[in-house]
Amino acid sequence: MKVMVLLKATRETEAGKMPGEALIGAMMRYNEDLAKAGVLVAAEGLHPSARGARIRFSGEDRTVVEGPFGDPSSLVAGFWIFEVGSLQEAVDWVRRCPNPMEGEAEVELRPILGADDFGEALTAELREREERLRAGEGRPAT
Repeated sequence: MKVMVLLKATRETEAGKMPGEALIGAMMRYNEDLAKAGVLVAAEGLHPSARGARIRFSGEDRTVVEGPFGDPSSLVAGFWIFEVGSLQEAVDWVRRCPNPMEGEAEVELRPILGADDFGEALTAELREREERLRAGEGRPAT
């Protein structure tokens, strides 16, 4: 199963404060351990919400709202994607993580939906199209 591990933002991350060398080194070692174990699919930090945008949908209308986006505890500062056998395995890995912030930090774990989770709504034709997309068909050459 894939699990998205969401690092919640803080006032410091929203202010653009970057981690120091010691924390970057500790996180690099942690990410290397994840990779060696075959758990790490992706890991990225995010710029503060002031550099982002949201698009609100209402029927056919689209409204673009530029950041910042309010309460940092409701925002995401970074993420990992793990490939694990269970949610408990993902929890165990996160418990090994160095504290990603100076002081308090919160990490949320959310299983990622797979094709089977959509049931009959994901027809054989749609499943085939999804598999082609995941295989990279239709992407321009770089």
